[in-house]
Amino acid sequence: MANSNGRLVIIGGAEDKDGECLVLEEVVRLAGGQKARLLVLTAATGHPEEVGSTYREVFRRLGAAEVAVLDINTRLQAENPLVVELVNACSGIFFTGGDQLRITGLIGGTPLFRQLKEAYQRDVVIAGTSAGASVMSSTMIVGGSDEKEPTCGAVRLAPGFGLVSDVVIDQHFAQRGRLGRLLSAVAQNPYVLGIGIDENTAMIVDGPKFSVISAGTVSVIDAQHISFTNVSEVSPQEALALADVRLHVLPDGYSFDLQKRQPRLGVDRASRNAKGGN
Repeated sequence: MANSNGRLVIIGGAEDKDGECLVLEEVVRLAGGQKARLLVLTAATGHPEEVGSTYREVFRRLGAAEVAVLDINTRLQAENPLVVELVNACSGIFFTGGDQLRITGLIGGTPLFRQLKEAYQRDVVIAGTSAGASVMSSTMIVGGSDEKEPTCGAVRLAPGFGLVSDVVIDQHFAQRGRLGRLLSAVAQNPYVLGIGIDENTAMIVDGPKFSVISAGTVSVIDAQHISFTNVSEVSPQEALALADVRLHVLPDGYSFDLQKRQPRLGVDRASRNAKGGN
């Protein structure tokens, strides 16, 4: 679970940038509203200028006071004290989509990464979409097969940033049919909660709890108490057997306690709106 004064906005990708922009508006609100100072990190994408420009325009339209874009394309840049110092001026940091291994490969373990974690401890909002969502957990999904039955070979895993622990996150969840690969991930480590986030949907992690906002749902797979699995007996391409797996599907306004592993089956908009930007 998260252990910080800050909050995470973990987005399933393809968030609305032209209409109501509920998810990105929430990023701005949590980061201070009209006082928000946002830093957009484009390390994940191969098109940093285009992607950075898009998010700069959207966040400014949504009322953020300042929006800076930082493209990291070498680890040397992530060690530059002037670059690291940019984090101290922010109230919110946003990771774009692209390739999550680019994010961890370029930033993980660097002074910039350590400053990001310190900022999170100071109540800075950390947000990420698609690949930027996957890196939030200690173990991240870096690839696998969509619309496929669960097998050990259906998913590839790697270390993430560890801003929220004991979970593994998948994005574009319903739209790309990723239930099988998320089941594959939790089968290999049943203690870890599998969390699948639909497009244009976000989970807001605040301490031991997360709440759901926007169009789709967040699915939570809890395999901690499975009564049977053949994961240690089959080849990577053979289908997995899993018995007594729990599945929670949570739409907008519902929440989940990561510590107790229990959903809160009531709309939680009031508490979400009570805490945030000025």
